[in-house]
Amino acid sequence: MIRKRIALFAAVLPITFTGMLANAATPGTPATPGTPGTPGTSKPVMTKPLAGMPRVTNPNDIYSADRPNKLSPTVKNFPQLVYVPNHGANTVTELDPKTFKVIRTFRVPAGPQHVVPSWDLKTLWVNDNEGNYLTPIDPMTGLPGRSIYVHDPYNLYFTPNGKYAIVMAESDKEIVFRDPHTMAIKKIVHVPCSGVNHADWSADGTFFVVSCEFSGEVLLVDTAKMKILKTAKLPHTYTKNPMPQDVKISPNGSTFYIADMMSNGVWTMKANAFGKFGFVHTGVEAHGIYVTRDSRYALISNRGEGSISVLRFSDNVLVAKWKIPGGGSPDMGGINAAGTQFWISGRYNNVVYVFDITHGKFLKKIKVGKEPHGLAIYPQPGRYSLGHTGVFR
Repeated sequence: MIRKRIALFAAVLPITFTGMLANAATPGTPATPGTPGTPGTSKPVMTKPLAGMPRVTNPNDIYSADRPNKLSPTVKNFPQLVYVPNHGANTVTELDPKTFKVIRTFRVPAGPQHVVPSWDLKTLWVNDNEGNYLTPIDPMTGLPGRSIYVHDPYNLYFTPNGKYAIVMAESDKEIVFRDPHTMAIKKIVHVPCSGVNHADWSADGTFFVVSCEFSGEVLLVDTAKMKILKTAKLPHTYTKNPMPQDVKISPNGSTFYIADMMSNGVWTMKANAFGKFGFVHTGVEAHGIYVTRDSRYALISNRGEGSISVLRFSDNVLVAKWKIPGGGSPDMGGINAAGTQFWISGRYNNVVYVFDITHGKFLKKIKVGKEPHGLAIYPQPGRYSLGHTGVFR
């Protein structure tokens, strides 16, 4: 299998823009003129919300519950740890984000890809997709429980109402809806594409957009009906073989952002205009997309050049680029509860990188196991989790 995968919270803590911009390599690149992929400042797309989904408290910012240290009562007593799945070592390493030290490393079934917070915030799931298991971790103790057999769990998401877990079964070419606790199968949806892996939901939860890495496509899926509505090919403007990765929706719900590691940037797509794209160049092998605690910026990992691009949602301009000294392979990760640090795996360097968001600079490199992938720093603010390495609303 080909698997080369690929602050900013001014309302609470002032951003040092001088420090942030000092590391900018090039001027910001706006979305391609004349295309429908406009900045995420258009009118939000809201219809009747998905039944059972927690109410959207701020239609202009679906991440408003993710403010610094705004922890749910469910997670407020959990110790903050960094959980690193070492794909090539079949282990998970836990780090203390205060000391940057390794606390423990334990074995899991083969091929751990991501560590995923459950919808109810009570469990972390390790996606052991080569071993065909999900391994639960108790975030109060950091200790693993008994693994559950689940075939090909490359990635894991949860519907916004918590009704289903969704396994992205990449090799099986399936989106599998399961019970969010027992993981019993409820419905299997066969996909007409290759490399199904990442997703994000509309503001109202009624549909979600899924990336298909190996065929360069995206899918539009009805949440309640568990049905694919549309498919679309990414443009071949910058490469013959687009390779979409992470998907993230803008804070006001108007625009989806789709990282494309072969086009070296992110595609923008209005939530009400599926299949019409704009583009923002970010860097070589754009991979993961993370929303800062003030909902003003997206942090985009450029795995092929060892950098993080900082994109401003209001106009789709890159305001900074943070580089890893000596290069690296930043892949997937998350932002700490305070919003001051960005932790991300170094996929092909067997390390974890830490960035100082407040001052916009590289902070630390920590040795872990072989081929670390989708790390999760946990707990994080938010009322519920949509999955992946921590997408909260």
